[in-house]
Amino acid sequence: MAQYKVNDMTCGGCAASITRAVQRVDPAAKVEIDLPGHVVRVQSDVADAAKIEATIREAGFTPEAA
Repeated sequence: MAQYKVNDMTCGGCAASITRAVQRVDPAAKVEIDLPGHVVRVQSDVADAAKIEATIREAGFTPEAA
């Protein structure tokens, strides 16, 4: 499972945007959001960690590997 610290994820809308972006790459991806902790966890059988990180960046956020 890939885990990222996303400090600029500040609301439910941000979390939803990240989830939608990841699930466009892998519709079966499991996305867990810890909004208060600014943490995103993604389990994907299709996309590797680099692709997931790039997808979150393309959605307008700044993920850092955690």
